Amino acid sequence: MDTLKVNLRDSIKIGTRKVNDTIKNDSIKNDSIPEKAPILLDQVKYKSKDYVKISQRTKKIYLYNEAELYYQDTELKSGIIILDYEKNEVYAGRLKDSAGVYSQAPYFKQADNIVEPDSIRFNFDTEKALIWNSRTEQNGTQILGELTKKENDSVIFIKNAKFTTSKDIDNPEYFFLARKIKLVPNKKIVSGFTNLYIADVPTPIGFPFAYFPLTSDRASGFIFPTFGENSSRGYFFQNGGYYFAINDYVDLALLGDYYTNGSYAFRGESNYALRYRFRGNLSVRFEAVINSQRGFPDYSKSNIYNIRWSHNQDSKANPNSRFSASVNLGSSSFYQASINQLNTPNFLNNTLNSSISYSKTFPSYPSVNVSLTATHSQNTNTESINLTLPTLQASVERIYPFAPKDGAKKGIIQNINFQYNLRGENRINTTDSLFLKKEMFDDAKMGVRHSIPINTNFKVFKYLSVSVGGNYDEVWAFKTVDYSDAIEDDTVESGQIDAVKDTINGFDSFRQYNFSASIGTTLYGTFNRGEDRKIQAIRHTLRPSISYSYNPAFDQYYDEYIIDAENNTKQEFTRFEDGLFGTPSRAFASSIGINIANTVEAKVRQKDSTKTEPKKVMLLNTLNFSTSYNIAADSLAWSPVRVSGSTQLFNNKMSVNFGANLDPYSIDNQGVRINKFNIDNGGSLFRLTSANVNVNYSFSSKSLEGKDDDRGVDNTRSGGRDDDLFGRAQDFTDRGSFDDEEDDEEEKEDVEAYRAKIPWDLRIAYSLTYLNSNRQNEISNNSLMFSGNVELTPQWKVGVSSGYDFKNQGFTFTQLRFERDLKSWRINFNWVPFSTRASWYFFIGIKASILRDVKWDQRSEPDRRL
Repeated sequence: MDTLKVNLRDSIKIGTRKVNDTIKNDSIKNDSIPEKAPILLDQVKYKSKDYVKISQRTKKIYLYNEAELYYQDTELKSGIIILDYEKNEVYAGRLKDSAGVYSQAPYFKQADNIVEPDSIRFNFDTEKALIWNSRTEQNGTQILGELTKKENDSVIFIKNAKFTTSKDIDNPEYFFLARKIKLVPNKKIVSGFTNLYIADVPTPIGFPFAYFPLTSDRASGFIFPTFGENSSRGYFFQNGGYYFAINDYVDLALLGDYYTNGSYAFRGESNYALRYRFRGNLSVRFEAVINSQRGFPDYSKSNIYNIRWSHNQDSKANPNSRFSASVNLGSSSFYQASINQLNTPNFLNNTLNSSISYSKTFPSYPSVNVSLTATHSQNTNTESINLTLPTLQASVERIYPFAPKDGAKKGIIQNINFQYNLRGENRINTTDSLFLKKEMFDDAKMGVRHSIPINTNFKVFKYLSVSVGGNYDEVWAFKTVDYSDAIEDDTVESGQIDAVKDTINGFDSFRQYNFSASIGTTLYGTFNRGEDRKIQAIRHTLRPSISYSYNPAFDQYYDEYIIDAENNTKQEFTRFEDGLFGTPSRAFASSIGINIANTVEAKVRQKDSTKTEPKKVMLLNTLNFSTSYNIAADSLAWSPVRVSGSTQLFNNKMSVNFGANLDPYSIDNQGVRINKFNIDNGGSLFRLTSANVNVNYSFSSKSLEGKDDDRGVDNTRSGGRDDDLFGRAQDFTDRGSFDDEEDDEEEKEDVEAYRAKIPWDLRIAYSLTYLNSNRQNEISNNSLMFSGNVELTPQWKVGVSSGYDFKNQGFTFTQLRFERDLKSWRINFNWVPFSTRASWYFFIGIKASILRDVKWDQRSEPDRRL
């Protein structure tokens, strides 16, 4: 590679009139006009494959075939390059062979800007350029210009410019044609009249002018709304507003909806993150919903709201303290009545839950954990709300006072340990109509519970594990109750003044304790079938245990009051009956508990012959039997036998959970348990009172090939489920709802329209519940839910979410999904064909984020029924 050096000692002076300086003694040593300084301020490096020609007469350098030229941050490659070092200009163009075919088009790069034209003329001094048939890329936007004039580094004018986000720049699926545009690299494109072309066919879609921001960073700007018409609310626009790119750590989007019948909505959404510290998002929605028209019998007006907040702290931020939040609260009818509920499946939610917590660990011995939590639970059907504002919890780690400082703990004495736990709550039970009003605090309950468990464990006869312990509780109450006796009074119609319940404000407390002991062991049984069998061995693990608990009666906390003055009938009560942490134990209890836990696993020969070790497979994860016998009870001493179990099938893709309750006692005609065994009453040994089974199956074409299975779509951020059994919660106009297909580096440029393998996934959930506690012998729940997606071709995807209720004999909420990838465009169609939420949503738009507002969508809202 040759180098053209530029300084005063060069034989070729750039910017001077002489080729060789031969005058040593000039009569004019100090010219009043200073000599012009060289314009090229750095070395010019160049090379070519065929030849390099330097013309002293024309002050030009000619480079031919695979020519390259480098100067400061400018890089130029082309078939032919001509450098005029007197005018400080360079020209580059293509080569033409004998057949008239052009090749080696110029490649011009200055800083981060790249242009690939047919030919270019560039001045190093003014940095102006003329470019013919240029091609350049700006933040994902391909720009083709017939004639380009570069004024400087920051301003470029282009005549008859085409710009598109298509990857195929030679044959784009679409492009915008502008007669004149002004391009500011990495900042903006401003154009005059612009027309949309699809497949080289002009469309009637045009703009008198257009503005396109170009930035690699987030930028503030308007969010174009969606327009439409609704039969009950008139014309509308939705999801229009403004996006604020506040800084690198937080953003804010303010959106609004308006209907011509007066309904409106506001929504604010914000995302924030600080690397290695925390990240989260906040969404606040308010809607004023008007149904029908004023004066009609079905006219109604209501205000609904919803607040969602998610905050997660990075585990590395602070190992000893943690703050987290997961909030979803609002009007009980929000998901059902929302006029702009983009996330269709969420109306099936019956509960809203929230939790905000802060925890702190003091690691010195003994370590102390302290947490402060506020929780919220809301039933949208009953509109009841339960709050804890807040819950304080503290615990001290287990202390072994008799254990050695070093070595293992042995024996009953060294294993003695105790712990301290504290829990304080301020609990509020209210309704949706009283939420955030002062009345919600009228019935608030406060309480504190202190607990000190003491335990020890040891071995007996080597194989028996024994555990002995006790627990001391102290409960503080700040409100208690008292009853006044009923008294006779002939002046009233009933003949007496009834007993009155009074609430007493003030501190009070009660204390109680209990003891417990348990003994258990583990038994193993193995059935070997031989190494030549597919199932080589089966092992059964049995863990039986017997426990004993002693709970004394604390009669001192109970009293009586007269409820019938005439007959002197008394009623027992405790002043702590409205407390948060229950009441003192009234009845003496001495019971024995029996529990049997089972696990069954197998060793299976692997399909891969190179692996010599067999594979362990769980046949039965758990199968538990438990019951108890109250020694102190006069009747009904045996509790029902609880049977529960679970297993994983088909390479852990299917999970099965089941349970049942077996009652040894019979019932009378009113359905009340009586002290008579069911077998003695003409029945079986046990009476099946309830049973349930739940099956979940998730698999896909990837799982069958041994690859990791996709979890599917997570709807939790919008308040829905973590799967798509209730449908997918997506807004097609929101790029945050989709993966960035256009930015996928692994995406193949040339994709076949059809292929032998068709990707698919399927999720199934089955639930069955049986009730027979009062001889009703009924199945209360029997339903199947399923969700599946099939990628018919790389461009076509279809999906369905539905279910069937076998008890009510009808389909559950059903959603059909269709998606078509048109390379630069995307078509989506969601359809709910039946039910009260029957609706559809169609969308077509450009995938690239810079042109996300070039779209058309249409939707039908669910019919509103009285």
